[in-house]
Amino acid sequence: MDDDSFRAFLTGILSVAVCLILPAYIAYSSREVPKKTVVKEKSNSVSEGESSSSSSSKAAERSVSDTKKPSSNSNNNKESFNKMSEEQVTQGRRATEAQGPSMDMNKKQIGGDSFVQRTKNPEWLKTRNDIIEKIKARRAEEFSSKKPVDITVTMPDGNVLDKQKDGTPFQAWKTSPYDVAVAISQGLADASIVARVTYEKYVDDYDAVQDGSAGADIMELEEGHEEEDTSSEDKSMLWDMTRPLVGPVSKLEFLKFDDRDAKNVFWHSSSHIMGEALERLFGNKLTVGPPLANGFFYDSYMGKDNLREDDYKSVEQEVGKIAKQKQKFERVVITKDEALELFADNPFKVQILTNKVPDGSRTTIYRCGDLIDLCRGPHIAHTGKVKAFAATQISATNWLGDTDNDSLQRIYGISFPDKKQLKVWKENMEKAKERDHRRIMAKQELVFFHELSPGSAFWLPHGNRIYQKLIEFIRKQYWDRGYDEVTTPNMFNLDLWHKSGHAMHYKDNMFCFDVEGQEFAMKPMNCPGHCLMFDSRIRSYRDLPLRLADFGVLHRNELSGALTGLTRVRRFAQDDAHLFCREDQITDEVKAALEFMKFVYDIFGMTYKLELSTRPKKALGEKELWDKAEASLALAMDEFAGKGNWRVNPGDGAFYGPKIDIKVMDAMERIHQCATIQLDFQLPIRFDLKYTTDSKEEGKQFARPVMVHRAMLGSVERMFAVLCEHWGGKWPLWCSPRQLMIVPVHARFNDYCETVRAKFHKAGFYVDVDTSKNTFQKKVRSAQLAQYNYQLVVGETEETNQSVNVRNRDNEVEGEIKVDELVEKLLTAVAEFK
Repeated sequence: MDDDSFRAFLTGILSVAVCLILPAYIAYSSREVPKKTVVKEKSNSVSEGESSSSSSSKAAERSVSDTKKPSSNSNNNKESFNKMSEEQVTQGRRATEAQGPSMDMNKKQIGGDSFVQRTKNPEWLKTRNDIIEKIKARRAEEFSSKKPVDITVTMPDGNVLDKQKDGTPFQAWKTSPYDVAVAISQGLADASIVARVTYEKYVDDYDAVQDGSAGADIMELEEGHEEEDTSSEDKSMLWDMTRPLVGPVSKLEFLKFDDRDAKNVFWHSSSHIMGEALERLFGNKLTVGPPLANGFFYDSYMGKDNLREDDYKSVEQEVGKIAKQKQKFERVVITKDEALELFADNPFKVQILTNKVPDGSRTTIYRCGDLIDLCRGPHIAHTGKVKAFAATQISATNWLGDTDNDSLQRIYGISFPDKKQLKVWKENMEKAKERDHRRIMAKQELVFFHELSPGSAFWLPHGNRIYQKLIEFIRKQYWDRGYDEVTTPNMFNLDLWHKSGHAMHYKDNMFCFDVEGQEFAMKPMNCPGHCLMFDSRIRSYRDLPLRLADFGVLHRNELSGALTGLTRVRRFAQDDAHLFCREDQITDEVKAALEFMKFVYDIFGMTYKLELSTRPKKALGEKELWDKAEASLALAMDEFAGKGNWRVNPGDGAFYGPKIDIKVMDAMERIHQCATIQLDFQLPIRFDLKYTTDSKEEGKQFARPVMVHRAMLGSVERMFAVLCEHWGGKWPLWCSPRQLMIVPVHARFNDYCETVRAKFHKAGFYVDVDTSKNTFQKKVRSAQLAQYNYQLVVGETEETNQSVNVRNRDNEVEGEIKVDELVEKLLTAVAEFK
């Protein structure tokens, strides 16, 4: 072949190649690549690592994932639904491309005409039911090859069970927690909401979802959570009462409604029931339906329509019908392709599946009646467990919390296993409305806010009296308990926050500004400043424990839309203290802090529960140090509360150390998290804190202190709001801003009233005299409505006897008493915090 012919041949080959490859390359290059969207979750902390808002202000607490299980040592690696090898699962590689509808996560408006108008029992419900029945049939066929294996079940008291009452042995793939409960008593089985299971081992992993996509939990995507498999030694998991066990159980617990995890499951299931009602009544496209700390909600798409108050009754009636049907909650493991087919007409579910669940992998759905939803569970046994339900509120929101996305309708609900509980809840909600601290603050002229300083309270004289009394209360305890109160600057060079690590994780919540070309910030917490104090001179082991307390003003840049009365503000103070101690002092220091906490909340008349939050997956520091610290906290809690009187919250510790979560309950049975005790290994490392030891051995002459963050009130502002609602504005005498009102029966006794006022004022009481021209009855009533603790009535007899006639704000007459005697009596009451 000559040169010209060869060149022509090459040109032809290249032309063919370009024609074949270029279109494919263009298509590949222009494809839309899904991007993971993470919405940053902000919190107004009461301490360095703890949110100040109650758990009710956060989105749902997640149940333990089905992926949290001991690793399987099975060598046969049986063929799974997704046909993925172990290596592919481990490395997260995609085995196949999903066959079905897809949705780009970056697209904002995806609802479109998926909802046009309200439609009762829409046709797609039947279509979806037909699809799931086919899927269930496939799963049943695959499951039919399973051979039951005899297992044993160990109860918390150590008792080992292996058979039912009729002698039938417990078997993996057949026996459920409900069956075990029945073997003990039918009453236990009926009362249990969910089980907590710890396995010795798995028979195999047929029923597990290994890729971390169990249920494709939408809340994780919305709130920016990541799937976690906690590093805690506690490998227990929540398990449906009716779901067969998959191996011998080393510990099985039955949780009733009064358990927090059981409430979450109950309310999560109730949200599914409410979702079924929304689909059946209106044809809504469901999106998110999580449990909350006190109820649940469901978001759904209704196009240009919206839910109205007159829909409450319809939803409640439909939920009642569903509950009476006792629909079973069914868990089904499905492939991504099957899920895309199931939810083909719901663009929100499709978007989640497209971007959250890897191609070729499996996920789980739960079904009750017509409702089928992506969910990791667990759930209650059947809808009949819900005996009382109420729709409580309707509001608008946006998909994934982004205002550029579709507008959704959110409906809140509450449910209980007993109608009496709903009645009590409604009574407490009425109390809560009446006791709203914003309402009481305005009525009693305690605090106000102004648009020129959003999120910063203006403390009026009477409000400031309470505020200062709370600080004085804690300050006196500091004196008695060996704390040193300090004062630190309000602003620091941002270099401090880079050193502490807060700039990396918390800068968006800080008020930053330029000072002579350098970046400064208002302090959002006290701990770095206290580290500088510790490091201001050489410390000896004899100096420890060092307890530094600080009421310094803190500033956090909360979004304006999140500001709520005194519960979420931008400017606040904490009864913040940091304890620097040796490792061998942790238990004693934590126990002393717990006793401090008990003293405070006993005075407030609030009960509490303790939880030990242990090492999370992303913990910093050596495992041995964490184990030792957790053991020290556990010992302190045992010595303080007694074994069995606190619970472990596995994997929920801060990244820098384990912590004790203290949940307090107010008069309306609402839970607040105010006090906190947290260990911190990282700040002492970041600031290179050390103290001299008593060792002469080379390399052991210095040691690192352990830092304990602790707060009793948390934010003083927030505690003010909590106490305001807890007491309903009826402040106890010891912290009341209006303690005594002297009421003369006639103007001629005004001079004597002033003499009495002076005596009480000198003794330290807040006392006023009503010299108005109102009638005697109106004066007394006005003082009672203003929440003066006592009205001291003065007339001719009282002037003659140098006495007063006492009645309290509940109009109970206590009778005549000498002024000097009453002063001593009331001083004693104040000293006893009455």
